[in-house]
Amino acid sequence: MPDMNASDRDLHPRPQWRRDAWLSLDGTWEFAFDDADIGKSEGWHDGRALPLSIEVPFPYQSERSGIGSKDIHEIVWYSRSFDVPPGWRADEGDLLLHFGAVDYATEVWINGRLAGRNRGGHVPFSFNIAPFLRDGSNRVTLRVEDRQDPCQPRGKQSSSGKPVRIYYYCTTGIWQTVWLEPVPAMRLDAMRLTAADPDGTLALEVQLHAPAGGWTVQLDVLASLDQDAPVVARASTAAARTSATLRVAIDNARPWSTDDPHLYGLRLRLVRDGATLDSVQAYAGLRSFASRDAHFYLNGRKTFLLMVLDQGYWPDTLLAPPSDEALRADVEWIKRLGFNGVRKHQKIEAPRWLYWCDRLGLLVWEEMPNARNWSLDAEEALLAEWERAVARDVNHPSIVAWVPVVESFGFPALKRHASQQAFLERLVMRTRRLDPSRDVIDNDGWEHTNLTDVCSIHDYSQPAEKLVARYATTQQTGQPPDKGWYKDKPLFLPGGAYRGQPIVLSEVGGFLMQPAGVPEAERDRLFDYYGNARTTAELWLRYRDLMEGIATLTALAGICYTQLIDVEHEQNGLLTYDRQPKFDPEELAALHRALFFDRQD
Repeated sequence: MPDMNASDRDLHPRPQWRRDAWLSLDGTWEFAFDDADIGKSEGWHDGRALPLSIEVPFPYQSERSGIGSKDIHEIVWYSRSFDVPPGWRADEGDLLLHFGAVDYATEVWINGRLAGRNRGGHVPFSFNIAPFLRDGSNRVTLRVEDRQDPCQPRGKQSSSGKPVRIYYYCTTGIWQTVWLEPVPAMRLDAMRLTAADPDGTLALEVQLHAPAGGWTVQLDVLASLDQDAPVVARASTAAARTSATLRVAIDNARPWSTDDPHLYGLRLRLVRDGATLDSVQAYAGLRSFASRDAHFYLNGRKTFLLMVLDQGYWPDTLLAPPSDEALRADVEWIKRLGFNGVRKHQKIEAPRWLYWCDRLGLLVWEEMPNARNWSLDAEEALLAEWERAVARDVNHPSIVAWVPVVESFGFPALKRHASQQAFLERLVMRTRRLDPSRDVIDNDGWEHTNLTDVCSIHDYSQPAEKLVARYATTQQTGQPPDKGWYKDKPLFLPGGAYRGQPIVLSEVGGFLMQPAGVPEAERDRLFDYYGNARTTAELWLRYRDLMEGIATLTALAGICYTQLIDVEHEQNGLLTYDRQPKFDPEELAALHRALFFDRQD
């Protein structure tokens, strides 16, 4: 039976807010399909054995799960026994059961008693299971419902269950780590960085659980992520309410950047009368990222945003990352190919991927997986899950923009539907309230509102000369085209207009090269929408010509090439699905340096 790397179980699934004590529940679970929806009425949650085995956190559709069925099963069950380590059952403490992500609607039982429910397939949730524990072995059971509902936020998962055009096989159920964490009843609950500036100013707000008087929150700032690194700044404050605010100034601060992604370690303690009740480790990168004068500035330096689109799929695990090593390797590939940014497309990636973006220095546009169709329920589902995604990831220095909607996915009548337009504007305003420090791109690609901070455009015009000609007038007038590349979609909705925001071609290229050995009958499945290269040499020439043309468009603030990796029948990656480069990575990086960075202001 396939299994995760043993070392992965030693890697904390939440690097930016971690305690020393935790236990992974990844590995072999019992499993069952429930197509007739009889599990609850028959009491499957009461501890009975389930007939199949599955390797968590891999979805049943993937080979690594040990099942590998591509058939549609809208209701599935999981169950396993676990032992609580000695010392974790203190009367005054809680035991949190964490799920990194489970797609889509989940019910959780502990020893036959309902511990909680969750709706949302891309964000974490947790329950305090201490009240449900018993001596000896305990049992956790999940029922997961993942309907083929086009109004459900599903990203690139096909709503038919089968891959078609730009949509892929589904990921049902658990697809990120499951883990236990013992915590005191009075504890540090969450942290929000309110300032992390390159001049050394660091401010944060700490949320407290079950606050009481007499407690103090202490902060140590370490010179690096090394636990033995020297302390470079300290602060403390009384914790009299549900939150505590701390502020420090770091002397001779070392800013975070793509070339020098330095991170400071943070150690937070909750203390009373000299005794530490709770201790959490975190980190911060000191940087500024601003858009002004139609360009981007990282730490005050004008920066061209050279991104690549990454969909976060793997051949044997689908949406679930196969390992921490695989997450790191993808980030390393992006850096090695000479990009300074990435647009994670229609996926809220596992926290450890963002950790590696922070560690290795990559600028990220984070994007919400969208639905296909619109309804009032779809609106609320999207907003609720998006708010949780922003809250989870708001402290990552790598993230420089939030993207709640792409290409009007889930908004089929946006141009003429006032209520859909109003909800899109509501999404933008809500995102800004959650995080006023970053740009918000309302609807990446086309049909923007007046609220967007970036004028992002998807344009696959071929050949390169045609694309360059479309934007040549922008060089002279400072105005982007009125209409997009796709079906004459307007760049701005009625009543909207370009207001001098940075212009980013946030999808370009997409050159497909048919892989060797594909039978003629299979070639129609390949998604050939953007131009087909017959050989590696032709692919390189098309890519080079495109980039050389784009480099002449100095009115652009950035681009995003489609895409990093081949995914299923979308064979337009710079790497194959198994992460092999299609041409010399060093030659590609040298091209990028010469065109976009060596002559940068």
